Amino acid sequence: MNFLDDVITYVRRIVKTPSDAVLTNNLIIDYINRFWLMDVDARVQLFDLKSQYVFQTTPGVDQYNMPLYQQQTEGVNPTTNIAVYPVFQNFLDLVTINNIPIPFYTQPGQFLNLFPAFSTSLNQVAVADGGSNYDIQLPVGTFSGSSVNLQPSGILRGHVDLTGVIAAGGTQDPPVSATINTVIPTTSILPAVYFTTTDSTGANAVVADSGQFLSGNINNGLLMRPGNAPYGNLPLFGGYSTVLNTINYITGAANITFTDDSGNPLNIPSGQFINAQVQFFNPARPVSCLLYNNVITLRSVPDTQYQVSLLGYKTPAAFMATNDILPFAYMAEYIARGAARKILSDTGDVEQFNFYEPLFKEQETLVWKRSQRQFTATRTPSIYSQAQGTQNFGNSTSIGSI
Repeated sequence: MNFLDDVITYVRRIVKTPSDAVLTNNLIIDYINRFWLMDVDARVQLFDLKSQYVFQTTPGVDQYNMPLYQQQTEGVNPTTNIAVYPVFQNFLDLVTINNIPIPFYTQPGQFLNLFPAFSTSLNQVAVADGGSNYDIQLPVGTFSGSSVNLQPSGILRGHVDLTGVIAAGGTQDPPVSATINTVIPTTSILPAVYFTTTDSTGANAVVADSGQFLSGNINNGLLMRPGNAPYGNLPLFGGYSTVLNTINYITGAANITFTDDSGNPLNIPSGQFINAQVQFFNPARPVSCLLYNNVITLRSVPDTQYQVSLLGYKTPAAFMATNDILPFAYMAEYIARGAARKILSDTGDVEQFNFYEPLFKEQETLVWKRSQRQFTATRTPSIYSQAQGTQNFGNSTSIGSI
């Protein structure tokens, strides 16, 4: 049985359009996807859409975006792309690092009060010689070139948030290329390193990291000239390589070219101090997690790979063709009525919309009842009862039991 075909047939019965010439299957699938992707997860929190998100940390990286679906194509004869969108709509408060529970925050103020990221002002990292390009060595802790998997002390790196990754035109996270992607909005780039000085007119000259990384070495961050919103950031003059206009977040080695608003080199008066603002860290196993702006921030900064697991509600994946089966057949009529409801609304058939609305609500209640039964299967702990499993302090595979 092909449940998606059944949904399409049922939609046709509701909206009274049996012919594909009047209402095509592709258009019906579009309405089904719109209801499934945009409405269901907001209307009802289904137990069947509850899932774990598991990923491995990268040494020295403290911020991770929520995952994105790859771009999908819908229809029997695919002609329409479904843009990328988040895999999860939200996360719950169960977060573990290597299966050890850690605190979970959604308010930056509470998180930063416990784990502040101090910016260190370095008032003289170089002295200008009248030119625009400078090699700079930031005072990072001892670095051994043989270290591969273990992150030594280093510098926090800039970040591109989820909106910026989408704007970059794909799902590569973080963005990696041979030059700065200026299509990413300035509001989606969160710099962590700044180099500042004063030009010959007395104005500030600023270079910052971009949250984008050099192809071939993601420890080398691409530097930029910050600009005004929405797309004011500029590449630095001269291009990018391992030794030009990049910063190595582990070794602290940087090369910067001060650049003006037109993209030309900006000469700094001889004798002028070049300053830096950076955030140093000592890496360790993360003990806390913040989710804000679709970005997961970990403290401490990981010193090696750790398995992070979060529990959340998935955003449903799209139906791409009529030979794809619905993941949960018990929702077939609910999805059909939801899609038909959108069609009747768009065509202005108020009489039919009002007639079918109670039947749609009935199906939604029935679908939600399944999840409700599952949610209520576990008793809510109180001061008079124990939660399941609290009688033991561990298990025989880890720290033992009593």
